[in-house]
Amino acid sequence: MKNREIKVLLSAPRGFCAGVERAIEIVQKSIKKYGPPVYVRHEIVHNKHVVDSLKAIGAIFVEELEEVKDKTRPVIFSAHGVPKSVPLEANGYNMEYIDATCPLVSKVHREAENLHKAGYHIVLIGHKNHPEVIGTMGQLSENTIDLIQDEHDVELYELDDNKKIAYVTQTTLSVDDTKNIIKALKKKFPQIKEPFKEDICYATTNRQSAVKNIAKQCDMFFVLGSRNSSNSVRLVEVAEQTGCPHAQLIHSESEIPFEKIQNCKTIGVSSGASAPEVLVENFINKLKDNFKIKIEEVEIIKENIVFKVPTKLN
Repeated sequence: MKNREIKVLLSAPRGFCAGVERAIEIVQKSIKKYGPPVYVRHEIVHNKHVVDSLKAIGAIFVEELEEVKDKTRPVIFSAHGVPKSVPLEANGYNMEYIDATCPLVSKVHREAENLHKAGYHIVLIGHKNHPEVIGTMGQLSENTIDLIQDEHDVELYELDDNKKIAYVTQTTLSVDDTKNIIKALKKKFPQIKEPFKEDICYATTNRQSAVKNIAKQCDMFFVLGSRNSSNSVRLVEVAEQTGCPHAQLIHSESEIPFEKIQNCKTIGVSSGASAPEVLVENFINKLKDNFKIKIEEVEIIKENIVFKVPTKLN
């Protein structure tokens, strides 16, 4: 297979964002401060490699607080954010908790609350059952916030004429798909109030722009990330929508399609915001084992954003 050289365009920026780095650091520092075990409600970020490495140093992952066997141990809330009921539940159990919600998700939470206080009915653009969506909707009481998943939902959506309406969005959506939903909402509700600053996070936007920048030149495109990682799945869609004939998510159980790759002149590689760089390195090494490759990193913007961990962990 090593006769012909295959060009690998490495998308940049890719991989960990500041919110993910902060969440992982919170778990590591909590274990250092309190000793193991430390409980984490829900996967801290959507990546098996990350979760397994934190389990190895003493993190125990649970879906709900009632599963925590030893409630004298601290619990960490994941980067996706939690409904208001969860800290209340922790207080009821007298548990110490550390909130690792990404500050950009927290911004959407505060935005939704402030709009609600100002008398607006809120529409959240997002994916049903995604933990971030559950967390954002859980900031407000029922019947004050509704979920819109696509343009079809906008068509069916009805609201009393006398209600003021505003929208917020899940931070990890496709920029282009969201644009179309917002357009449909504005057409149906011309008075709809939009966020002061776009809700889709900088890392989502940058990673999607970086993929768009190279996808047209690629015969195949590979995104390293987990199946339940919204931003990773969106990157695959973005590569296809931008003109790459075949884009694929490479997750922990994926088989790399070497036979298809050998027919390519150029392939693209990126990774989701919760995927560590070691996964990209492993993927590249497997390519090197099978092909002669030439790697070119194509960077569109430098990221230098850092989010601080809670002061009690320092």
